[in-house]
Order: sequence, then structure tokens, then C-alpha cells
Amino acid sequence: MVNETIITEFILLGLSSDPHLQIFLFLLFLIIFSMTLLGNAIIIVVTRMEAGLQTPMFFFLSHLAFVDICYSSVTLPKMLENFLAKNKTISQKGCIAQIFFFFQSACAEVFILSAMAYDRYVAICHPLHYSAIMKKTICRQLVGGAWSMGFLYAMVNTLPLANVHFCGNNTISHYSCELPSLLPLSCSSPLPNYVVLLISVLVFGLSSFLLTLISYIYIISTILKIQSAEGRSKAFSTCSSHLIVVGLFYTAAFFRYTKPSSDSLVDLDKLVSIQYSILTPLLNPIIYSLKNSEIKTALGKRLGKFRVFK
Repeated sequence: MVNETIITEFILLGLSSDPHLQIFLFLLFLIIFSMTLLGNAIIIVVTRMEAGLQTPMFFFLSHLAFVDICYSSVTLPKMLENFLAKNKTISQKGCIAQIFFFFQSACAEVFILSAMAYDRYVAICHPLHYSAIMKKTICRQLVGGAWSMGFLYAMVNTLPLANVHFCGNNTISHYSCELPSLLPLSCSSPLPNYVVLLISVLVFGLSSFLLTLISYIYIISTILKIQSAEGRSKAFSTCSSHLIVVGLFYTAAFFRYTKPSSDSLVDLDKLVSIQYSILTPLLNPIIYSLKNSEIKTALGKRLGKFRVFK
């Protein structure tokens, strides 16, 4: 019988092994992380403090910003630590915990995006009944449902890891613990885990995507029936930010979690992962701030008050 060393920790190869480049990458991603926290925190504070932003749309936006803070905080702190560390390791329990919270945040994000699409559907297709439909109770239930779906999705994919044994190779060709990068290191058959991952991605991902897609089919159909070009432009402008965010997130995430694993595509996997797990939380507040006149007005007011008191 061959003795096999049981793995208790993993080595994260990260983005580069060049010491000088790692210092540059540390500074770059530190700036990205700081801007992500600041930008999303500003969105939360402004939408909660401004009386004119106490609407369902901005309620969902504030929760999206909170999810983005959680989402980026799952991987970036450890990534920054490893840029400067000699031993770029993470414990097995820490790795599984990272996978759990990553899945929970990502899934909560897609369902909050679906709730935002439904909100826009009601606002554009049923404007006279908007207040009656989008009550505070309904909004809270939609956000609570998003977090519940995230928890369920995370549990479905992390609980089967209890039956996976790791031995021998403990090097993860990635900057964080992601299931597609971790499972190839298993010395037991990871096929059941791949099946669960694929099915859960299709069930949770497609269900949230279809909710968003159906909402936008009705929205676009209603917008096209508007007679004036100005009215169509105004209606579409309320949805454009959301469409950009949804497109960026779904395109990268579906590519990462539905394509077969391949050693030749490791670098591409890292780039795609950076896009949806690091850049998306950074870009969301920027996109919504630039595309939403109410957010820009509220920010201007707050900054104006700050300058006066200063």
C-alpha cells in the first residue's frame, strides 16, 4: 500500500511568482479593494440617508452594495496577504469556508439582480399599481429570499466536500479557493461534486437569469409601445445600469462554472474570475452612480454639505 500524505493546507499560486510584479499587484488590488469598499459604502449611506431615495429600487441597490462588499471581502484580503507572504498557504477548513461564503455572496447577488429586474418590470409595465405591489414587506421578502437561496446554494456545494479526500498535490493554480480549481486535487473521485456543481449552477443560475430575462422581455415590449422617443429614452435609462451589471456578471460567471476544466486555460480562468469576483463589485457602484441622475444629485448634495462644514 502506498502511503499518502493527508493534505491539511493548500498553496495558492496566485497571479504571478515574480516578487517585483507581486508588489505592483498588491498595490493595484489594494487600491481596487479600497475603492470597492468606499464606493459601495457610499451607495449604502446615501440611499439610506436621502429622503428622496427611499424607494424599492434604491432599497435593492443598497443591498446589492452590501452584497458586493461581502463578495469582494471573501477573496481579496487573503489574496493581498499572499502577495507579500513567503508561504502562500490556506488551511483546508479556510479554503472550504472561502468557497462557502463565495457561493453564498455570488448567488445572493444574482437573485438581488433578479429582484431589481422585477422592480423595473412593475415600475414600467404597471406604474399605476407600483406602490401597491412593491411594498416594503415584499421588498424585504425578496432580499431575504436572495440570501436564503445563496445559503442553500453554498450548502449544496460545500457539504459534499466532506466526502472528498485530498492527498499528494496541494497546489491550487489560482489566487483563491474556487471549486473548479480545488476538485482536480482530490485523490477520490470528484465526479459527484462536479455533477452537483453543474446542476446547481444550472438550477440556481438559470432560474435567476430567466426571472431577469422574462422581466426584461416585458419591459422592452412595453417601452417599444411608448409613442414619444423621449419617453422611450427615459424608460430605458432607468434599466440601462441594471442591464450592464447583469451582462458583466452572468457572462463571466457562466463561462467560469460551466466550461470543462483545462490546464491550458488556467490563466484565462484567472482573468474571468477577476472580472466577476473583483471588478464587478468595484464597477457596480460606479455604473449606478454615473447612470442614475438621482444618485448623482444625492451625492452632489452630500459633498456640498461636506464642503460647507469643512
